[in-house]
Amino acid sequence: MKKIRRREARPRCLRRQRDVLCDVMLSAGQCETWLTLHELGRLTGYGEASVSAQLRHLRKPEFGGYEVDKRQRSLGRAVRSESGPLWEYRLRRRVRAECKRPTVQQRRGRVASVR
Repeated sequence: MKKIRRREARPRCLRRQRDVLCDVMLSAGQCETWLTLHELGRLTGYGEASVSAQLRHLRKPEFGGYEVDKRQRSLGRAVRSESGPLWEYRLRRRVRAECKRPTVQQRRGRVASVR
């Protein structure tokens, strides 16, 4: 019988588009830089529509629950496009408020009196 050689698995790139975009946006945020979809597309090599979709995903709790801020770029920095205003984005980590668990007495409706 003839021996069959198995190909060794090639290492795959495990970084997802969302992870790459997140890293770029967080790095830009440290420099207090706002980026347009076009600029993000050029930095990451992905299309503007894909970048926009991934920014929406980054808002979801299962993908980090980041705050994605959006503002209109001022006319001094860039000319308004024919299709409308030019938007720029910034990604920030969401600050979570600490939630204190109620004590057993508070859950039962009994609040300890302060003396």
